[in-house]
Amino acid sequence: MIDRFARTALIACSLTLALGIPSHAWAQAGGSSGIYTCVDKNGRKLTSDRPIPDCVDREQKVLNPSGTVRAQVGPTLTAQERAALEEKQREALEEQARKDEDKRRDRALLVRYPNKGVHDNERAEALKQISVVKTAAFNRVNELKKQRVSIDAEMEFYKKDPSKAPAALKRQVDENVQSQAVQMRFIADQEGEIARVNARFDEELVRLSQLWKLRAPVAVQAPAKPAVKN
Repeated sequence: MIDRFARTALIACSLTLALGIPSHAWAQAGGSSGIYTCVDKNGRKLTSDRPIPDCVDREQKVLNPSGTVRAQVGPTLTAQERAALEEKQREALEEQARKDEDKRRDRALLVRYPNKGVHDNERAEALKQISVVKTAAFNRVNELKKQRVSIDAEMEFYKKDPSKAPAALKRQVDENVQSQAVQMRFIADQEGEIARVNARFDEELVRLSQLWKLRAPVAVQAPAKPAVKN
């Protein structure tokens, strides 16, 4: 019976003949990590017990003593090539992350708005809340205008020389003017908020229309009935 060492030697010899690997390469690989093999740019098949300089621009295979492939070593890149590769990989990761985020957002949209009716109702509710706030601001402006009428009536006593009006009365005039200005700016902000809400719902509706269409079941046509012969 052939012992383990003899079988190993027999396999090595057979592989040497099959692959054209010099016998001294296997001897060098006895204490190494494997045999490197590649085909260089001139079509030559090269082997070594370490990475092959003539194949730095191409893939090299690392073989086990049995001849099986242990690993594959990619081309050796320059610093510029490595930086370009890393940038490309980073862009690919960012693009994949963007696609994943788009899918997550689409799923969330469909859960929140399963149909157009739900979406329309939420738009109406959002606009209603803004309208309530805006109406309260208009009511406050009307109150301030009424106050101003009362203040102006008191200022009539000092029409000929407003500088003689009491400081408290002058302060009421200033506060009234400032308060009306604040409320009008707030109303303008609410008008802008209405525009932003509508723009948001319009944008969502464009995407949701596509998602609802994709989710809709495809109508299957019934097979045609065979003609009845008389």
